[in-house]
Amino acid sequence: MIITIPKSVIENILIHAGPFLEKKDTSQITSHVYLHASNNSLTLKATDLEIGFMVNTTEVNITQDGSITANGKKFLDIVRILKDGDINLEVKNNMLHISQAHSNFKLPTFSYEEFPKFPSYEGKPRISIESHTLIESLKKITPAIDTNNPKFELNGALIDIQKDVINFASTDTRRLAVVHIKKQNERELSLIIPKKAIIEIQKLFFDNIELYYDETNLIIHSQQYTFFTKLINGKFPEYTRIIPKEVAHTLLLPKAVMIDSIKQITTISSDVKITFSSNLISFESLSDDNIEAKTEINFTTPFTTPFSLAINSRYLLDFLNSINSSEFTISLNESNLPFVLTDENFKTVVMPIVI
Repeated sequence: MIITIPKSVIENILIHAGPFLEKKDTSQITSHVYLHASNNSLTLKATDLEIGFMVNTTEVNITQDGSITANGKKFLDIVRILKDGDINLEVKNNMLHISQAHSNFKLPTFSYEEFPKFPSYEGKPRISIESHTLIESLKKITPAIDTNNPKFELNGALIDIQKDVINFASTDTRRLAVVHIKKQNERELSLIIPKKAIIEIQKLFFDNIELYYDETNLIIHSQQYTFFTKLINGKFPEYTRIIPKEVAHTLLLPKAVMIDSIKQITTISSDVKITFSSNLISFESLSDDNIEAKTEINFTTPFTTPFSLAINSRYLLDFLNSINSSEFTISLNESNLPFVLTDENFKTVVMPIVI
C-alpha cells in the first residue's frame, strides 16, 4: 500500500476513530485501526468489539492498493505533530511508514486479515426514524442513563417502537427520562443501546442516516460513516408504570430564572430545597456543613400553604439544559413522591430527597 493523503483528512478520521479503540491492552488488534486502499478510495475501520466505526474517503491519492493495521493512538499522535499538507503512507516489510518532508516514522502492524469482521446492514430490517428526531431524542435522555449498574440494561437506553408511537427511555433508578414520538410503525420492536454507543452516535451523525438491526447489533449508515453497536440483552423496566397517572398541582415555570436560582445554590450544595409559597419560590441549600445558600424569586403559585421539595440539582439542570423552550411544567403530588418535569413530548420523572 502506497498512498498520499492530506493531514487534515487523516487527522479528522483518526480523531473520530479514537473512542472505538481498545485503550488498555495494546497487544490486541482492537487497539489498531484497519486501513484498506483500493478503487481510489481509502476505508478505515476501528472497533473494540462492542462498538465499531467505518469511514470512506476519496480525498486520497493511491499509488498502490493494499491493506494494513496500525496502533490508532500512536498513528494519531504522529499525524498531529506533522505540518499541514500531504502525508505519505507506505507499507514496507509489514511496517507502516509515515513520512512528510524530512520526517519519517515507522509503526508495527498486525495481520489485517485478523481484524474483526463488521456486521453488514445489507438485507437487514430497517428502522424508520427521521434522523433529527433520533439524535434530539437521544440527547434528551442521555443524562439519565446509568453507569456501571450491575443490571446491565440500565447502562443503556431503550428505543421502544410500538404501532403508533416510538418511546425513548432511560433511568438511573432515581429518575426516568422519556421522549414520546407519535408515529405509525410497521413492526413493534424494543432495543437497548449502550450509553457509550449513544454518545458516539450524537458525535458522528446529523442527517440522512439509515438504521438497521439484527438480534445482536444496531447498524447506522450514512453517506460518510457506518457505525455498529452490540445491543444490551436484557429486559428494560416497565417505565410507563413509573410516570404518575394523576397529579395534584401543575405549575408552568420560567426556565432561565430557575436555572440561575439553582446554580446559585449549587455553589454550596448539590442538594436543593425548593419551597413554593403563594407569591414566592425560595431555594435553599441542603448541606451538613455550617454553610448556607438561599435565594428567591417572585412568582405566583396555586399553593395557599408552603409546599417544599428537596431535589438533587443535577437532575433538574440536566432536564432544563436539554430543552429549547423558555418555560416548562412541573407536576407535583406530595413532597416525598415522584414529580414530573415536562416540555412538550419530553418528560423526566424524579424521585425527591426525603427530608
